[in-house]
Amino acid sequence: LIFLRHHIDNGMKYEYLTIENPLELWQKLNDRFEHLKAVVLSKALNDWSQLRFQDFKTDSEYNSTLFKIVSQLNMCLEVITEDILLKKTYRTFHASNVLLQQQYRLHGFKKY
Repeated sequence: LIFLRHHIDNGMKYEYLTIENPLELWQKLNDRFEHLKAVVLSKALNDWSQLRFQDFKTDSEYNSTLFKIVSQLNMCLEVITEDILLKKTYRTFHASNVLLQQQYRLHGFKKY
């Protein structure tokens, strides 16, 4: 209960001050914020579909954006495997890099 109250926004602490049961507090907070998963999921799926390797200047920018989207999808209980990450990256290579894409595929990487 102390842990939950410690991490609640100060404005909300007074709203839930009278609740003594940790399970009840958790359920009320879950009821209040559960709908946000649908919003986050919708945006993350859209970002995932629009993600293109060629749109970034560096690999690290692409990876940062990719893992941000993946963490949002994981939070919404969407499973993104290493294989899915690799296939997504291969599919988003620019047309001029088809040879490089084929070389990566033939190498048979199993981990992103």
